[in-house]
Amino acid sequence: MFVEVSEVKKSYGEGGSYIEVLKGVSVQVEKGEMCVIQGTSGSGKSTLLNCIGGLDEADSGSICIAGQEIVGLKGEKLSDYRRDNLGFIFQFYNLVPNLTVRENIQVCEYLTGDPLSMDELLDVLGLKEHADKFPSQLSGGQQQRCAIARALIKNPKLLLCDEPTGALDSKTSRDILVLLERINTAYGTTMMIVTHNNSIKNMVDHVIYLKDGEIYKNYYNEVKVPAVELEDL
Repeated sequence: MFVEVSEVKKSYGEGGSYIEVLKGVSVQVEKGEMCVIQGTSGSGKSTLLNCIGGLDEADSGSICIAGQEIVGLKGEKLSDYRRDNLGFIFQFYNLVPNLTVRENIQVCEYLTGDPLSMDELLDVLGLKEHADKFPSQLSGGQQQRCAIARALIKNPKLLLCDEPTGALDSKTSRDILVLLERINTAYGTTMMIVTHNNSIKNMVDHVIYLKDGEIYKNYYNEVKVPAVELEDL
């Protein structure tokens, strides 16, 4: 199993402000899967993603990625884990405003010894003609494509996406999902996608639904709907 999360707990605050966000969550994701994590606001889905990504530290439990235990990793070892294994895509693009599209992607390209082809990514993501533009010269969808390319250039084993279409209109959202689907097929990238969008669950292999910090539903789709055919985005 590629991602193995076992009895993970995470809380914040103390005294009257104490809140237990994850209450012993266990999840398994196979290599190459597209997995959606759903749930209402406050259910713990982003916290779970952040614990898997090493952005938050679990209070207890185990998180193994490709056989490596990451709970308890600190400093350089945690940085190495994120550099060698992960790509992150967020709702807000976090592009460097004074760097071009190509330069924003190169920031992550330099972090790996085995990057994907820059030209291929620019082509696949429809950014070839925008490579020398700055973020302020791009639409929201183009900026998100740049953020995806930046995450993918280092050929991550696991792509973590937190509301990747949350700031986009329905047509652009569908375009981004088509791209993620194409990337999963082309590169076999394992993806975990946090989303409020109820339609996205139909295009993926695996759906996890969190409720009040616990697994409420956990199932696989027997038949997937191509992203281009999704409705009500």
